[in-house]
Amino acid sequence: MPFYHRLGKIPPKRHTQFRKPDGTLYSEQLFGTVGFDGMYSNIYHEHRPTQVKEIKRQYNVAPKIARPNNIESLRLKGFDIKPEKDYLESRKTVLTNSDCSIILGAPQNSLKDYFYKNTDADELIFIHKGNGKLRTFLGNLDFKYGDYLLVPRGIIYQIDFDTQDNRLFIVESRRPIYTPKRYRNWFGQLLEHSPFCERDIRKPEQLETHDEKGEFIIKVKKHDEIFEMVYATHPFDVVGYDGYNFPYAFSIHDFEPITGRIHQPPPVHQTFETDAFVVCSFVPRLYDYHPLSIPAPYNHSNIDSDEVLYYVDGDFMSRNDIEAGQITLHPAGIPHGPHPGAAERSIGKTETEELAVMVDTFKPLQVTEDGLKLADGTYYQSWLEH
Repeated sequence: MPFYHRLGKIPPKRHTQFRKPDGTLYSEQLFGTVGFDGMYSNIYHEHRPTQVKEIKRQYNVAPKIARPNNIESLRLKGFDIKPEKDYLESRKTVLTNSDCSIILGAPQNSLKDYFYKNTDADELIFIHKGNGKLRTFLGNLDFKYGDYLLVPRGIIYQIDFDTQDNRLFIVESRRPIYTPKRYRNWFGQLLEHSPFCERDIRKPEQLETHDEKGEFIIKVKKHDEIFEMVYATHPFDVVGYDGYNFPYAFSIHDFEPITGRIHQPPPVHQTFETDAFVVCSFVPRLYDYHPLSIPAPYNHSNIDSDEVLYYVDGDFMSRNDIEAGQITLHPAGIPHGPHPGAAERSIGKTETEELAVMVDTFKPLQVTEDGLKLADGTYYQSWLEH
């Protein structure tokens, strides 16, 4: 996210002596992306962040592909994912390509026995059910229903849930996730016509600092494998940092919809982007107000992208028989649009209360075994007129 944040204690000048009260040096770490060209933060630790005592288990977590080349429009019943106690084990990849993975999770317990770090991907965690606290070595963020949590790659974190009924929709991105560039000026500031601004974005404000030695397990994800690494010091030992690379939260309820006299195209709902896919937020909004408008979306062909919609809440005007927690996949090259009767039903309506997250990928998505188990098998026939 292109804006500056400072938290805790830092020296006046980077890469200079910064000493503890006992006279020893704090350990500085440059935490950067895209080599030395991307966003970065300078972090100051109580101990060197490099002290690995042991590497234990290494195991594969790559999703098993059921359909490497899919042309069928699918409806996945996301709430059929069974809750599991462990945070990582609860995460099930349902759709994937070389740029991103779409994951459903229903963790029951907080992540306390180990720490987690994804070295390959940014994680965009959408909170469908549950509330609690995301705890990271760069500070903590409270979260609740409707929050996006953006966790840049390399962030060490744990997650605390207040209840056992939690539902997560996660986009794991092997490309850096940013705010849409068309909503930013050349300085990186969000512009006046942006559907949200910096004051809507919640930065870490509570920094945990643990000055502890011992054995601390960090489960590190690298190339679809988990490595259990034992570090000699607590990973949350940061006394301060500043820069542009840190986790943040944004609520879908703070997205201000852009409306018009006739139906607006999906890019007006865009919330995040990479060079490989975009993420959009569909929120309660006024419908089109041309006297002859048809509020339902027109039929359109996804010639260059797969379209994924995750239904969160409300009445999904363009679809029949859609429930919260379901995912629809409309693959590239195949036209789709409102279900039979939806266009006529929409005429005269003035507003919608729908809430949904959309992911459009520029490479085809493969369907995993976990994803195919959730498919109803008949969705692609739902546009037939009877």
